[in-house]
Amino acid sequence: MDKTEHIYDIGIIGGGTAGMTAAIYGQRAGKQTVIIEGSTFGGQITSSPNVENYPGIASVSGSEFSMNLLDQATKLGTETVMEQVTGIRDEGSVKVIETAGKEYPCRSIILATGVTHRHLGVPNEERLTGAGVSYCATCDGMFFRGRDVAVVGGGSTALQDAEFLSNYCRKVYLIHRRDEFRGEDSIVKRLEGKENVEFVLNTTVKEIIGNTAVERLILNNKKTGKEYKLEVSGVFIAVGQIPQNEVFADVVKLDESGFILAAEDCVTSHPGIFAAGDCRTKEVRQLTTAAADGAVAALAACKYIAE
Repeated sequence: MDKTEHIYDIGIIGGGTAGMTAAIYGQRAGKQTVIIEGSTFGGQITSSPNVENYPGIASVSGSEFSMNLLDQATKLGTETVMEQVTGIRDEGSVKVIETAGKEYPCRSIILATGVTHRHLGVPNEERLTGAGVSYCATCDGMFFRGRDVAVVGGGSTALQDAEFLSNYCRKVYLIHRRDEFRGEDSIVKRLEGKENVEFVLNTTVKEIIGNTAVERLILNNKKTGKEYKLEVSGVFIAVGQIPQNEVFADVVKLDESGFILAAEDCVTSHPGIFAAGDCRTKEVRQLTTAAADGAVAALAACKYIAE
């Protein structure tokens, strides 16, 4: 395996908002950073047609937002590598990031691997993502003001999404495959009191219909076996998030869901390794919190190197 002779100050695994912000802060602190990304720079936000909740930027597409971040990081001197990380090895003062073909020795590492949203796997879901299919109600809910939408899921995220959307949308259908919700009881009670929220239980989505945008859903009632149509302009899928941290399980501690155990200081169980963004244990997963984590993790890495 090739080993780059060069030792980087900060090796960043993941090129989403958290990772790229970490690189910007690292470079500005005079540290040499490298971002190693396995698929696409920008992460999940690149599929969002409009971002309107980032302070100071009234409206921007997700892909433009990501490209601006990448441009900013590389102009400051960040190196970027498109490779899949296979592991991390600790050699004392140096930690080695391993990929399929190379090794990258670093003085510190920031894990910014993000999450992927669990998909329903139904026809037209991928095709209509960004055109009525969304995985983030707080990001995209405002675009459906005064319209009818559906939320799919039964956990706290789905309940919170339904509550959030009920403030803007004419009607919110909350579709869940079981007969009771897994999420917080207090939110269920609040939703029961809302006139524009309707529970659709024991039901699954069979298909999403629409030419250029979502027009309706084909639902299946699990008790009766009947299929029927539901006219909606948007469908918010909240059936879980999947972290991609298995490859680091022998290096840093993960929680039972696979998220890296790290608090607001972004410090992991392993000295010199930090976690930033959606991949760590946290309540709020938004662009602003990813950027905040990136800054915190980079400055923590700089402090670690200095000590």
